[in-house]
Amino acid sequence: MYMKKIIVLSAAGLMLSGCGIYTKYKPATEVPQGLYGDAVEETTAVAQVRQDTADYFGNLSWRTVFTDPYLQELIDSALVRNTDLQTAQLKVKEAEAALMSARLSYLPSFNFTPQGTLSSFDGSPVSKTYSIPVQAGWEIDIFGKLTNAKRQARVGVELTEASAQAVRTQIVAGVANTYYTLLMLDAQRTIAVETEAAWKASVETMRAMKQAGMVTEAALAQTEANYYSVRTQVLGLKEQINTVQNSLCLLLADVPHRIERGELAGQQLPADFSVGIPLQVLSNRPDVRAAELSLARSFYGTNAARAAFYPTITLGGSAGWTNSAGAMIVNPGKFLWSAVASLTQPLFNRAANIAQLRIAKAQQEEAQLAFHQTLLEAGVEVNEALDAYQTAREKTSLYEKQVEALETAVRSTQLLMKHGSTTYLEVLTAQQTLLSAQLNQVANRFTEIQSVITLYRALGGGRM
Repeated sequence: MYMKKIIVLSAAGLMLSGCGIYTKYKPATEVPQGLYGDAVEETTAVAQVRQDTADYFGNLSWRTVFTDPYLQELIDSALVRNTDLQTAQLKVKEAEAALMSARLSYLPSFNFTPQGTLSSFDGSPVSKTYSIPVQAGWEIDIFGKLTNAKRQARVGVELTEASAQAVRTQIVAGVANTYYTLLMLDAQRTIAVETEAAWKASVETMRAMKQAGMVTEAALAQTEANYYSVRTQVLGLKEQINTVQNSLCLLLADVPHRIERGELAGQQLPADFSVGIPLQVLSNRPDVRAAELSLARSFYGTNAARAAFYPTITLGGSAGWTNSAGAMIVNPGKFLWSAVASLTQPLFNRAANIAQLRIAKAQQEEAQLAFHQTLLEAGVEVNEALDAYQTAREKTSLYEKQVEALETAVRSTQLLMKHGSTTYLEVLTAQQTLLSAQLNQVANRFTEIQSVITLYRALGGGRM
């Protein structure tokens, strides 16, 4: 009789599956039109978009993108020692344990509960009773309560994995950005030190010329002021280098120390890359994946809220040895078993279930909006990174021409001053302008590298 009822209820449950209780989440297949904006154009810097996702820039290993051996060693160390990543990995283990618990809820539960009793009434002989049963309980998941809980837990694992990957990506990009910042400051400091030496020689020359009556006191004072200005730049760059090194040490979870590194000149990063089809590539981004997983989790949360309207069916029973048979005590004990099936149908909490379903639906809509917004923000990051890269590439040749022209201007003014057709102030101005252009040239090279790193991160890069 019990089995017939269970079969009938199972059939009813299958009929109710059309209400959405058992529906699986379907991944997103559409993205906003023109997600990358106008920055994705066919230029010498951006290869044509291809269908093979393995060719996309974001799918490359970080070792392929960052080939500097010093940088690779730093990234390896950060991925091992960084405390944020270790914390994220522990959260993955927590989610995996929750998933295991959800899976085990499908299985029957068994409890061993032995009992013994001594009793006597009004001085009568003591009676001894005992019971050694094993009790079992099993909830049958006809209406999807356990299924949706398991699916939520599985999505939870994937969500924590996406969060851990997000931390990993941030670490790779953060270490690379900080490392190249150091190289930029080193290059600028080298230029400033060389300029400082040149200005020091200029001050000595001006003093000799002042004694010979060839220049005025004002010209000498201007030269000395410029020399001290360059010296302060050198000291300022030294301080910045120390600050950036300390920032990198924090990423490495290490005490402050000097960072071994290469030089900015000669650094090679990919120059031709495919940004790929938006959804195919941006799904690599941990934040985009996390946003969609949050949507999937809320989807199963809505299913679970629907399942709360339907009955809970539980099978239970016990089996074991006892010497207590009602009012009688028999020795030796006898084997005793019992079985029971129960159905619990919500009656007076329907209003609460309706409220929970409305909350779940609202949370699902919120997750949908958050996913859409995350896609838009990802597209903006790709657009800005591409635009910054293309602009820096275009500026490179202009800075080269500017520096070359200013070097010629410095040499020409120096020659003209020797022949008395110009003043030394014009030489100083030319030298100051050249220093500024050289520093800007180095900064532009760093901007170019930084935009490549940003684009790599924006496309979900950071894999081994």
